[in-house]
Formats: sequence, C-alpha cells, structure tokens
Amino acid sequence: MKRLVILAAGLLTAASLQAKVELPSIFSDHMVLQQKENVAVWGTATGKKVTISTTWSKQKTVVTPGADGKWFARIPTPEAGGPYEVTFSDGEKTILHNVLIGEVWYCGGQSNMQMPMRGWPGQPIEHSTDYILRAKPSVPIRLLHIPYRNSLKPLSQPEGSWQENTPEMVARASATAYFFACKLQEILEVPVGLIVDEWGGSSIEAWMPREILEKNFPGEFNLSFLDKDEIDKKNHTAPCILYNGMVAPVIPFTFKGILWYQGETNRTRPEQYIRLQTAYVRMMRERFQNLNAPFYFVQIAPYAYDNPRAFTVGYFNEAQQKTLALIPRSGMVATVDLGNRTFIHPPKKLEVGNRLAYLALVNDYGLKGITPTAPTYKSVEFKDAEAIITVKVKDTGLIPAKVPVGGFEIAGEDRVFHPATAVAYKNTVTVSSEAVPAPVAVRYCFRNWSEGTLWNGDGIPLLPFRTDGWDDLEE
Repeated sequence: MKRLVILAAGLLTAASLQAKVELPSIFSDHMVLQQKENVAVWGTATGKKVTISTTWSKQKTVVTPGADGKWFARIPTPEAGGPYEVTFSDGEKTILHNVLIGEVWYCGGQSNMQMPMRGWPGQPIEHSTDYILRAKPSVPIRLLHIPYRNSLKPLSQPEGSWQENTPEMVARASATAYFFACKLQEILEVPVGLIVDEWGGSSIEAWMPREILEKNFPGEFNLSFLDKDEIDKKNHTAPCILYNGMVAPVIPFTFKGILWYQGETNRTRPEQYIRLQTAYVRMMRERFQNLNAPFYFVQIAPYAYDNPRAFTVGYFNEAQQKTLALIPRSGMVATVDLGNRTFIHPPKKLEVGNRLAYLALVNDYGLKGITPTAPTYKSVEFKDAEAIITVKVKDTGLIPAKVPVGGFEIAGEDRVFHPATAVAYKNTVTVSSEAVPAPVAVRYCFRNWSEGTLWNGDGIPLLPFRTDGWDDLEE
C-alpha cells in the first residue's frame, strides 16, 4: 500500500510539472518589456487555458492553447518602471521576477556590432574600462544576447536569457549597443533593454528568409543548399541561415526599433546592397508586426582593406546613403571620422553608440536642440579653376571654417584625381588644385582609407560624396 501511495504521489507531481506553462528562454527574470505597448508573449501549456497576470495591473489576459499546446497573447504594458512580476498559470504557475518596463531595441549586424566592450586581442575599445567598472544592477540596462546558431530551416525555440547590468555582463556586451543604451538611459531616465543578434563576418543575406530572397532576388543567390540535411556549424555567410537560427526564433518579440551595423562583407556589391537592405528592413518590420519601427544603421568606416587608395568603401558608403530615401523612418550614422587604417574594427565605438542615440532621442523621443543627421552634398559649380561645393547643413554651417582641410580630391577631363586644397565657409566648400586647372569632378573621403575633416556644429561629420558618375576608377 505504501508503494502505491508513493507511486500515486509521484504521478501527481509529474502531472503538475507537465501542466506548468513553458516559456521560451527569452522570457526570463530580469527582462525588459517595451513600455506603453501590447507586447507579444507566447509559450506552451497542457491546460485548457493560460491566465497571464502582472503586478502593474489588475487586468488579466486569458488565452486558449491550440491542439498542439502552443499559445500566443498580447499584454498591455504601462509607462516605464518596475521591477514587476509576470505570472503565467494553467493551474501551475510560472513567474517572471524583476521585470522592467522601458525601451527595447533590437541590435543586429556583423563584427562591428559584435565587438565586445572588453575588445579583442590587439583591438581595444576606447573608454570601455570606466563603463565596465561602473556597471551595477541598479542602473536599469538589461541585455539579451542571442547565441550563435545557424540552420537550414527556421527554428521556433529561441535560446538566451536576460542579464543584469553587471561588470561581467558589460565586458561581454556589444560595445556599440551598450554605449547606445547608456546614452538613452541617461537622457530618458527609463530602463533600456537590448536584444543583441549578431555574428561577425556575416552577410546581410544570411539574416533574411528564403522566401524573400527567392521572390525579390531571383537567380542572384544559390539557395539549393538549404534543401540538404546538414550544415557547417561555423557557416555564417550563406543566405538565410542566420535568419533561420537566430531571428525566426525571437519573432515577434516587441521592441521599439532596430539598430544595424553591417556591410563590410557585402562591400563589393553596392548596387545589390541597396536592394538587400531595403528588403531586410521591410521584412523585419512585417515579421515582428512593427511597421513603424525606426531603423538606424551605421556606415562602414574607412579602412585600408587590400588597397587603401581603392574606391570600394566610397561606392559602398554611397549605396548606404541611397537607402535613406528608400526606407521610411530610417537614419544613418556617419563614421568617416572614426575609422582606423589598420583596424577594421574601429576602437571609437562610444561615438558610434552616441550618434545612434542622438538619432533616436531626436526622432523618436522628441528631444530638440541638436541636429543628429550628417551634412550631405547638395550641388557643385565649376568656376575657373575652382569647384564650389554646396552642402546641406543646418544651423552653424560647416566646422572648421575658413581654414584649409584635407580629404578632398579634384579631377579634370582625364579623370585623374589629385589631392586638393579645400576651405569651408557656412554651407559651401571651395576646392582647387594647381594640378587641375579645369576641374570637372570632386570627391571627398571616397577612398577605402580616408579621414573626415568637416563637421556640423554638433560634431556630426560631412558624409563622403562624389560629384561624378564614374565607376571605373580603382587605383
């Protein structure tokens, strides 16, 4: 009889454990939920209904699982605050503790988004030591890093859990994303959550689903390998595999906007990249059911690559700029003044994170008083031996003014570019060279390696540009 009682108790215990609501790992203690939204939550259960309750509201949400036990719901969130608890129950409770409500941003890309605060051997991050040591859980910045996984088919079960703001976490965190979060949290004084989904060396097409590439890029990518049974676990450049392994599992988690730092791997395909980035953003907004999500991305920085005088980076920077007109609610961070000739991973990630935050703070959170967008080329007039460039720049005009600056080149009909003397005043730059008595074209910071020399009054650099349409110059 005693064995029967023990057996019965064991069966009851097993049944109660089986009935407990199961959540994806990305719904964990310490997480951040987007404020003032109907945020998506989902999981599995064996009970007939799942009741979701929170400590910020008396309102409860009840949802019925499907025949497969899967359920999905949206719960309303209040203004930023916390910590709170969220309880999921189908008779047995699953409770999330220390949940904050604030601003959540999705951060994607390749190695310059991946690069951690502690840097890599021989490649440091400037200012990181102070930020790492100052980190403390009482400062409400939380991070969810999606582990590296590739897959031939879309996966449904995500991995990773939310981490608090500790020195150990910050040392491993994406420097670009963390600096962005620090500036946002400091100015807005609300919790900030980061979903970091990156893989160094990845191509943009690796982050896109098969059906999008088949429909919008027919014949441009060989996707037959996706029908195989196995994949190289280190492969991170082939089309679709990172979308399948790292993006699909977190859809449709609710966030405010998207930060994107990628392009080095695609730099030799500028025309195609215009179409790829435009399609990527449209896909992300549609699949995460967030059609108004702002999209802020970073231009690839100057770097010598195989030939510092080649124009590969210039053409690609130009392509990135062109996507701004094609992607609503987008913005771009210029890095022409932040590159490093010998590091493809510039140490100046603080400036990148801050410039991303400036775009968000002005465009999405309504702050005024600064111009976060970069000055851009508008037109050129050739007069005698000079080229007079007109720039779109607000308020203070270009800085420094009335002193010679570098970075400019000028060419005549022979299409040979020579270093030029350039002087800015207000919204114009006068460019000339004794070697070019009759100029027809000007380029600014258009080579692989160059250094920006002009800024607006808020320290945002003039974007690289060219006045010509030539495409056969690879010196």
